[in-house]
Amino acid sequence: MACVARQSCVSVLLPDMTLQEQYDDALFDFSRGDFDGAITKLKAILAENPEHFDAQLSLGMAYYRKGDYAAAIEEGHRAEQLRPREQLVHTNLSLFYMKRGDRKTAEHHGLQARIASWKEDKTSPGTGSTGDPELELAKPPPPPVKLPEKFPDMPWKKTASKPGNTP
Repeated sequence: MACVARQSCVSVLLPDMTLQEQYDDALFDFSRGDFDGAITKLKAILAENPEHFDAQLSLGMAYYRKGDYAAAIEEGHRAEQLRPREQLVHTNLSLFYMKRGDRKTAEHHGLQARIASWKEDKTSPGTGSTGDPELELAKPPPPPVKLPEKFPDMPWKKTASKPGNTP
């Protein structure tokens, strides 16, 4: 089932699925190489929520993998409108333009991607709290436990009896 306009795609997915579940389902199709199925599902997501950045970005990549570079570029520019300073948007657009043969525009977007990477948050690793304990940096091992030089007498411990020694 192909979607002619984004509004006609809304009924493609199950209504009881959340947007995230729909997105995961579309990416599953993409990962299997079913680019047409992924495109249909991503368009349905965008019909419901036109601001869904990940779906917009993925739609451009699905068109690219399908070989439709003009549509990939068009969808890439829609993603650029949502987040103009996003590194991945410009990286994708650079790739799309290079495949289409437009080296000058590809280099422009490659440069924009590099500039976007320089502008990212430059806080030192481990200084900001990620909120997820699994993503925190490894902590240094605790200092070794120092044992005393001489253990105290242990009156409760019986000494082994020697042969010929009877208690």
